[in-house]
Amino acid sequence: MKVIIDRFEDNYAVVELEEGVLINMPKVLLPNLAEEGDVITIEIDEEETKRRRNRIEEMMNSLQED
Repeated sequence: MKVIIDRFEDNYAVVELEEGVLINMPKVLLPNLAEEGDVITIEIDEEETKRRRNRIEEMMNSLQED
């Protein structure tokens, strides 16, 4: 998914979704150097998700063994 930063208001960036809808997005979710007009890509990091799930599963298994 891609969003375009339309403008900043207080602690939010007003971003345009691919469908043309404008929504407020907390600034803390954006890269520090993001500016009006920038296109931001939001995607799932499948490899990192897999690593985290495996790590959590290992932790749960470890707790069950004790």
